[in-house]
Amino acid sequence: QVQLVESGGGLVQPGGSLRLSCAASGSIFNINVMGWYRQAPGQQRELVATITKGGRTNYADSVKGRFTISRDNARNPVYLQINSLKPEDTAVYYCNAKTWYNEYWGPGTQVTVSS
Repeated sequence: QVQLVESGGGLVQPGGSLRLSCAASGSIFNINVMGWYRQAPGQQRELVATITKGGRTNYADSVKGRFTISRDNARNPVYLQINSLKPEDTAVYYCNAKTWYNEYWGPGTQVTVSS
């Protein structure tokens, strides 16, 4: 089992920045990929960025150049630096972890971009 807890969300003005953190606990040695997803009101959950245990990253086209996923060590914690925030970035941001056989989600952290 893997437990995930996100932090760092909040209210920010357009053009501002936030850094989200995801702390994993439990059987973290089994994790192959960690990532961030987001879900806006009335929308489906969508991929934001992922990072493999080997360090390879992947981003949604909508966030390339503004968001950066990183980590302190092989798997934990994982960060999402989000810059040049836009109102359309408003969503609940979820941390995700994938092992060979399972997928885990954190409870989410709210990011609201508004003036």
